Amino acid sequence: MTEQKAVMNYMARNELMSFAPSAALIDMDGTLYDSMGHHADAWYRMISELGIKCDRDEFFMYEGRTGVDTINIIFRRAYGHDASPEQAKELYRRKTVLFSEMPPVEPMKGAQRMVKALLDNRVSTVLVTGSGQNTLLNRLDTDYPGAFPAGMRVTGHDVSQGKPHPEPFLKGMRLAGVHPENSIAIDNAPLGVMAGAASGAFTIGVTTGPIPEKALWDAGADIVYPSMDALADKIGSLVNSFNMSI
Repeated sequence: MTEQKAVMNYMARNELMSFAPSAALIDMDGTLYDSMGHHADAWYRMISELGIKCDRDEFFMYEGRTGVDTINIIFRRAYGHDASPEQAKELYRRKTVLFSEMPPVEPMKGAQRMVKALLDNRVSTVLVTGSGQNTLLNRLDTDYPGAFPAGMRVTGHDVSQGKPHPEPFLKGMRLAGVHPENSIAIDNAPLGVMAGAASGAFTIGVTTGPIPEKALWDAGADIVYPSMDALADKIGSLVNSFNMSI
């Protein structure tokens, strides 16, 4: 699908006469950072330490959920009930430690160029992540200078309902002072795409891991790119193509 067709479909579906985005709401793990492999490894090791059988790749599908939500999915499957708040806090702390012990991850190839293109086109950027780990949050100012100041971040600590619920993206819109029809959501995971679409934003899916492109289309993406590099190549013209009417 071309950028123009995707935009026209979005405008028609939402009965918009025009659309000029002023904010981009961007996921972190697997989108800004090539970190999902480390997260999957840390989750797999932590859950395995409990004696619970799990599949490493399943954690790619939970991306976007808060840590407590992920723990409770596993607990309900293994034990038939949620973890206690104290258990969940301690287990997430353990997962965070395991992640921090791994080699540092790099920004996702193309992500810095994509963010710069948004800012160059006067589109403000807001972080919308299910993570609450400081390991990467503390790096944002260095790796993406000026893009995600403290007042323009939504983390897993800031919401009562994580992705796929639209709350994280809706809160990001409030921080940016924009309406859904003036927003872009960018995410690499089905749950994030579902949340972005449910929020009313124009939703961009990016395949950066083992999740197939079809899963992002099925989750409600308006357009899907095969990599962050591919999105970075198109984001300027994509943003400018929104400034049209039907």
